[in-house]
Amino acid sequence: MNNLLSLNILQLEDYFISIGEKKYKALQIFEWLYIHKEYDIDKFTNIKLPLREKLKEDFNTDFIKIKRKEEGTDVKKYLFLLQDGNYIEAVLMEHDYGKSICISSQVGCNMGCAFCESGRLKKVRNLETYEMVEQIILIEEDIKDKVNSVVIMGIGEPFDNYDNVINFIRIINHPKGLSIGARHITVSTCGLVPKIEEFSNLDLQVNLALSLHAATDEVRSKIMPINKVYNISKVMEAINKYIAKTNRRVTIEYVMLNMINDKKEDAIMLANLLHGMNVYVNLIPYNETNNIDFKKSNKINEFKNILISRNINVTVRKEFGGNISAACGQLRSKEV
Repeated sequence: MNNLLSLNILQLEDYFISIGEKKYKALQIFEWLYIHKEYDIDKFTNIKLPLREKLKEDFNTDFIKIKRKEEGTDVKKYLFLLQDGNYIEAVLMEHDYGKSICISSQVGCNMGCAFCESGRLKKVRNLETYEMVEQIILIEEDIKDKVNSVVIMGIGEPFDNYDNVINFIRIINHPKGLSIGARHITVSTCGLVPKIEEFSNLDLQVNLALSLHAATDEVRSKIMPINKVYNISKVMEAINKYIAKTNRRVTIEYVMLNMINDKKEDAIMLANLLHGMNVYVNLIPYNETNNIDFKKSNKINEFKNILISRNINVTVRKEFGGNISAACGQLRSKEV
């Protein structure tokens, strides 16, 4: 049985038309779910009883559950129990400009990035759309407030669950859905070239972030196995096409690993690679874990200044949640 929170507005309209009903009822359903926060179909009082019974035959509104919450400075990490017994994690971050949620898109991850905890658990399955939507709903319910932005950068490679992720975006972006502005939604990919190209053809104004993490194939292939399939040349060609088609700036994520990708030469090669592109670099301080040997770089400011001197826009990501294993690259359910 399909979960009602997995359908975007157009899919709901198609459903109602297919059973001989008016498509405007889709908007009524969205209002109950996302504005009134009502998930009991019996309480959809502007829907006639026979149609409510039909909805209950075809859909459920089951929820994932918050199993545990950990809190740090300006950050909360949520462990979610899925209905099949699997676990995922999401993180709420408090910024000066509002609240941001980093959600997961898969149970485990097959990309195998050497510096990332999430990939130590191989992909078990994709998350369904409703399982992503409900991460936001449950966190908003917990904090009694609305979130301002969403990043799909938690456990999993979003473009490896492409259809469900795009569906999720359409639901949370809809004004009668969770009403999160497109420019406050960011999708991060390690560089699945065909999906970057497909993404560029959509009518979405959401942000794209590329996890690059190295300026040469030699280094990137050592820390990111996906580079052996889609090397830097292929990835950057896809990013350039995306920028040309959408006229949108792309974030280049670059995790700073001691003695791996943080040398002066690395900064110069990165600047040369990105020269003239509509991008900005987000330097990410590495968050060390007990299971992986990489160490945090102490050359971040030097690296940043080299990029600036070569006219590359650059920021350094604020560090969140390292003390509760909620930081970038640390998400991995301890329950597994």
